[in-house]
Amino acid sequence: MSVTTKRLKNLGLTGLTLGLLGGLATAASAQDDYYDAHVHLTNYVQEGITAREYLEVVGDRVERSVLFGIPLQMHWSHRVTGDIAPTYYLDADTGLYYYSFTDAYIAQQYLGLSLEQQARFEPMITGFNPADMYAADHIRRVLQTFPGVFSGIGEFTIHKEFVSAKVEGDVASLIDPALDRIFEFCAESGLVAIMHNDIHMPFPKPEARRFYFNQAKALLARHPDATIIWAHTGLGRVVQPVQDHLAMIEEILSDPALNHVYFDISWDEVAKYVVASPQSTALTADLLERYPDRFLMGTDNVALKDPQASFAVFEQYRPLWSALTPATSQKVRKGNFARLFDAAAKRVRAWEKANPAVQ
Repeated sequence: MSVTTKRLKNLGLTGLTLGLLGGLATAASAQDDYYDAHVHLTNYVQEGITAREYLEVVGDRVERSVLFGIPLQMHWSHRVTGDIAPTYYLDADTGLYYYSFTDAYIAQQYLGLSLEQQARFEPMITGFNPADMYAADHIRRVLQTFPGVFSGIGEFTIHKEFVSAKVEGDVASLIDPALDRIFEFCAESGLVAIMHNDIHMPFPKPEARRFYFNQAKALLARHPDATIIWAHTGLGRVVQPVQDHLAMIEEILSDPALNHVYFDISWDEVAKYVVASPQSTALTADLLERYPDRFLMGTDNVALKDPQASFAVFEQYRPLWSALTPATSQKVRKGNFARLFDAAAKRVRAWEKANPAVQ
């Protein structure tokens, strides 16, 4: 049974419909296709492409993707930039605020697709403030308002270089009870969670290298029944791999109490570290080979309309794909995505059935 057919079954389709749609297949070669576990439909001013346009851009090469925007909206202050409209969080000194309408927008994008097109997406809830104790209630309401749509939450951010300090209101924290409530609801409902959190502070002093990591590890351990994907293996522009970065990741991967935690290797900033040298590629490949079920491919593309640009991160990883065995490559590129999100869709649909919205 193809993964598309499994996804269609999760949508409640059987019989003739499945027979007609089950033949959807990719035209790309076995080493060129992938599922995108981290891609943004819209940018920091809620502009971008439609879900249908995204499918036209990636074609058959990316049969399945998550579907989410960005939960933060850039503040355009005429006093600061005049008529120059900022479109990225580094474009101006103004702040960012949470934009909850993104969830309704993503739901409408998904619901406007054909059944075949819907089968290629896993929509995610992102329009919540992880520093707000009501965040879990927002997630619950979105599920009940749009039953049959969402499979997960995120990407949402706790600590992120440049971004966290620009977000208006309370600063998100790994020790905030609001975050515990979010993961408790993920465990209850079956939603997959994609969390962005820097693995260490920017330019950390030796004594600060494990500060964020230790807090994150304790948080993850408190929620063994939630499926959590740590985005970008915790890296960023300034948050570069410290000497023991891979060891820190393996500390989580090797812990039986944390077998519900996964990592995506999205973002060109992450890819550049992995392929920086034959040694860095070999070390990364060795880790993936030893834990092939715990990593997912993602691009972190934002509203891209050009196919060449959309595939650039995957192509950047060519040395890594070449260093992996075919079995591990398949799991990282596609298999782990299908396993996690197929299971999530079934659990979330069951939760929605048991917890309908109050009329």
